[in-house]
Amino acid sequence: MKALFILNGPPYGSELTYNALRLANALAKREHNEVRAYLMGDAVFAAKRGQKVPDGFYNVELMLDKLARGGDSRVGLCGTCMDARAIQPDELVEGSHRGTLEELADWSEWADKVLVF
Repeated sequence: MKALFILNGPPYGSELTYNALRLANALAKREHNEVRAYLMGDAVFAAKRGQKVPDGFYNVELMLDKLARGGDSRVGLCGTCMDARAIQPDELVEGSHRGTLEELADWSEWADKVLVF
């Protein structure tokens, strides 16, 4: 299956991004799946390197890093959303990249399933 996750929510304060990444990583572990994630709005903060969270608290940076480094996984971020939040490409988790709306359109056509969080 080809799954596209579109994340919109902030990385913390709501569990939407956390739960999306949990499911994305679970699907990515299965050989027959290809997973892509596209981060928009405040979700782009999930891809920022150097996050510090309290001991015992989930870390979406690590979860996204795991997904981005997965075999058939890709992670893109809305460039306009990055600009609005002053996030530079060199601040991103390895394996993720600044994307475009055209890329999101292409990925939407590629996917068998589109899951929006």
